Amino acid sequence: HVQLAESGGGLVQAGGSLRLSCEASGRTFSTSLMGWFRQAPGKEREFVVGISWSGSSTNYADSVKGRFTISRDNAKNMVYLQMNSLKPEDTAVYFCAAKARAGTQWAYWGQGTQVTVSS
Repeated sequence: HVQLAESGGGLVQAGGSLRLSCEASGRTFSTSLMGWFRQAPGKEREFVVGISWSGSSTNYADSVKGRFTISRDNAKNMVYLQMNSLKPEDTAVYFCAAKARAGTQWAYWGQGTQVTVSS
């Protein structure tokens, strides 16, 4: 079982940067796939990026490739999302998620952190 808590959201101007953090608890964190999702007002939640348990494999949505970078520190039970060159369309609530293995549903979710990008 994994519990997740996001932090680091805020208000930033277009072109700026933010770093989101996700603190996880639970003995299975180091073997869990981790991901970031986002949900803008009036839209469905969408996948942003995922990372394998070792950190060696990542998968980005086309909309954030080259601008966002995911990383994890299993020793600290942390996952990070570095967001650069932010655009107003990146405005959303960002959620951290975890699952046991590829091909399964994302089973664990954080409460989310708001990111607002002003133009």
